[in-house]
Amino acid sequence: MSRPEISKSIKTGSFNTNYHDNGSGFPVILVHGSGPGVSAWANWRLVMPLLAEKRRVLALDYVGFGYTDRPHGIHYNIDTWIQQTIDFMDALGINQADFVGNSFGGALALGMAVVHPERVRKVVLMGAMGVNFPITEGLSKVWGYQPSIENMKELLTMFVDNQAFASDELAKIRYEASIEPGFQEAFSSMFPQPMQNSVRDMAKYEDKLAGLKNEFLIVHGREDKVIPVENAYKLINMLDKAELHVFGHCGHWTQIEKSVPFATLVNNFLG
Repeated sequence: MSRPEISKSIKTGSFNTNYHDNGSGFPVILVHGSGPGVSAWANWRLVMPLLAEKRRVLALDYVGFGYTDRPHGIHYNIDTWIQQTIDFMDALGINQADFVGNSFGGALALGMAVVHPERVRKVVLMGAMGVNFPITEGLSKVWGYQPSIENMKELLTMFVDNQAFASDELAKIRYEASIEPGFQEAFSSMFPQPMQNSVRDMAKYEDKLAGLKNEFLIVHGREDKVIPVENAYKLINMLDKAELHVFGHCGHWTQIEKSVPFATLVNNFLG
C-alpha cells in the first residue's frame, strides 16, 4: 500500500524527521498545525504542488506529530520545535527560507523569526497562534481529542465552513492516523490542562514581534472556530511590514477550503 504521507527521512539532532521535498528554487518551509492525526501531508497535500511550480517546497512532520521519530523523554514545546527546524535546515544545507505556518505552525514561524532572524526571509501566517487569546471551545476540543470516528468527524465539521470538506472518508483517514502506535500518547501529553497555559506558551515571543523586520502575509478564515479571526487583526497591528487577507465563508483550514486562491496569494507574496 502506497503511503504518500511518508516520504524522505533526515537526521535532525537526535532523531529522524519525515519530510517532503518538491520543486526547485528558493526554499519555502511549510509548518503544519497541531490537530490529532496531523502530518505535513495531511495539512499541505493540496497546496504543495501549486507552490512547487515556482519554488522548492519543504514540509516536515514536527516531532510528536506524523511520521517523525518520537524520542523517549523529549519535551514538546516551542523551543524544541524551533530547534528541529534549525537542525532540519542545517542538515539540508539551507541557510535561509520563507515560511508558511498554519495555526500552531504560525507560532513556530514567528518564533523562528524572533530567535533566528537570519534564517527567515518572508513569512505567511495562516490562522496563526503566537499571540495570547482566550482559548476557544474549538481549540479545547482539538487539543482534548479522544480517539473515535465520531470525535474526529466533529472536529472536521468545526475546522471548515463548507461542510463538503468534512467528509466521512477524511474523518476515517484522520482517525486511523490518530491511532497509529504512539500517536495519541504523544498528542495527549502535549497540551495538558489547563490548556490556556499552552496558548500562552505558544505566544512565548509575542513581546518581540513588533521588532521584526520580515515581510508578513497574514491569512485567516472569517468563520474560523479554532483560532479566532481577532488574532489576525492583533498581528496586523503588531507586525511592521504586514498585509492581511481574510477569506469569507472559510473556517480554520484555509489551505484546504481555499487551496487555489490561497496558493495564488502565497506565490504572489513570496515572489
